[in-house]
Amino acid sequence: MRTAEWRGDYRLIDCSEGMRLEKWADYTLSRPDPQIIWKTPRDNPLWQSCDAVYHRSERGGGSWEFRKKLPESWKISYNGLKFIIRPTGFKHTGLFPEQAVNWDLQQKLIKGAGRSVSVLNLFAYTGGATLACASAGASVCHVDASKGMVQWARDNAAASGLSDKPIRWIVDDCLKFVEREIRRGRKYDAIIMDPPSYGRGPSGEVWKLEDSVYDLLKTCTELLSPEPLFFMLNSYTAGLSPSVMSYMLGALILPRFGGRVEADEIGLTVEEKKMSLPAGSTAIWQR
Repeated sequence: MRTAEWRGDYRLIDCSEGMRLEKWADYTLSRPDPQIIWKTPRDNPLWQSCDAVYHRSERGGGSWEFRKKLPESWKISYNGLKFIIRPTGFKHTGLFPEQAVNWDLQQKLIKGAGRSVSVLNLFAYTGGATLACASAGASVCHVDASKGMVQWARDNAAASGLSDKPIRWIVDDCLKFVEREIRRGRKYDAIIMDPPSYGRGPSGEVWKLEDSVYDLLKTCTELLSPEPLFFMLNSYTAGLSPSVMSYMLGALILPRFGGRVEADEIGLTVEEKKMSLPAGSTAIWQR
């Protein structure tokens, strides 16, 4: 497992019985996580005194119980980047902190390339990877179907002092955008994909990751430049193992460009137990 070491103001304090206990700057939140099936003792008093708890509903979804008045949003930092945190109605906060381990790698590869690098970030959410790549000197095309998420990402860029960087902000269906970029003859040196496990398109199209991801990957490889730097695929779906992701990238990219593919779980250090909480998987092809 590749574990994110957060150099900032996020902490995963403990996890037990389906819940995380997390510190986001000055505020402590307790949120569900289906992978936490163990029932270890909740000895830390913050379990009882945390500022907000997200309760799942038997009908689906859920809601926050705010035990004290919190600001609508606040900021946390990582390695010089700043992110706006806002508890949403779907338990999320606007940031996946485990992705910091990938941001570090993206920055290392871009800085070590010795040339200008263009990055396509698909399903780009609130822009963690976009900011990491832009701060390392890359030009970035940030694509997400949600107008609100793209604006959130732009706000994060402004908070990080990156508004003047060469970032294209695109609100669009990722597959349709990729197909148009192919017709335009556009090429990218690096592609990052963080597709959802399940979703519906604007016309009711059903997206299920296991059924659709290979065709999307295959299409995206047509956008790679003659000398690409890396291709990174993230997944939070238990049914899409690191080995499966590695095989797909290897089958599609190695015959054309050589290089190597690596894949593993990514995770977060749990302070109370000094162990790592699995938080998804990443497969990476690099030159």
